[in-house]
Amino acid sequence: MPSPFLEIVELANGKVALRRSDEEGEPLLVIEFSVDAKDYLQGNYIEVAKAMISAGMQMAGQMMDEDDDEHIPEDRVLH
Repeated sequence: MPSPFLEIVELANGKVALRRSDEEGEPLLVIEFSVDAKDYLQGNYIEVAKAMISAGMQMAGQMMDEDDDEHIPEDRVLH
């Protein structure tokens, strides 16, 4: 069973990746900043990548919640 824990790492090629903490295989997500972008961010691209990943995960969670709401019958009784 894959680990429920995720980690953000900088790969040897300079890309930032999101992967399961117990896997060495292909990352779930990869973000690549150009040299110009890294220069513009004054080396703070890791922090920007973390914010991008966090925003994406929040949006994915919201989308999953919306999908769950669509499947709830209108006459359902909630206690």
